[in-house]
Amino acid sequence: MLGIHELWLFIFSGLVLNITPGPDTAYIIGRSIQLGWRGGAAAAIGISCGCLVHVLGAAIGLSALLMASSAAFLVVKLVGAAYLVLTGLQMLLSRAKPIAEIATPGGETSISRVFWQGALTNILNPKVALFFLAFLPQFVATDSQHKPLAFLVLGLIFIVNGTLWCLGVAAFASRAAGRIRQSAGVITWINRSLGGLFIYLGFRVAMLEAR
Repeated sequence: MLGIHELWLFIFSGLVLNITPGPDTAYIIGRSIQLGWRGGAAAAIGISCGCLVHVLGAAIGLSALLMASSAAFLVVKLVGAAYLVLTGLQMLLSRAKPIAEIATPGGETSISRVFWQGALTNILNPKVALFFLAFLPQFVATDSQHKPLAFLVLGLIFIVNGTLWCLGVAAFASRAAGRIRQSAGVITWINRSLGGLFIYLGFRVAMLEAR
């Protein structure tokens, strides 16, 4: 259907990629410990939405444009790197808030920020775009008349499976860390760790070379 072949292998490969620990997993775990289930879920959904943008981009040829145009690649790369580094610095310099403040209505802003950080981190990372461009075509026949739709279907399958896994990670981390996140010192350490992670990702994105 749609020129998709070896769907079972795609699903299996996607699951392996999703469960392999990486920066996204670290971010979800950190936010789950810091803000509980809602924070971890917001991070997971944000990351998935960011991936969805790249899937849509792959379907309409945006990712191909990034690979073909070094100028476009450079712009996206530098914007993404700047965002990551800025976010990381803000987290490094932030002060831990009492858990009571997180539970207040104002805490909604924090959850929203977690979502957008997860989404923008993926949206502004050209490496994610290139990943989907390299991975999805492996399971679509070259003579398919519906390549964009096939890319979209495969991307949605990948994202749904990844979201379910990430929500499970968030639930586990939030339950296991219910007592830990009561400590302001631990929350400060988490902020520092997440901030360092963002800065690392920012410099890593900036060092990517268009090929």
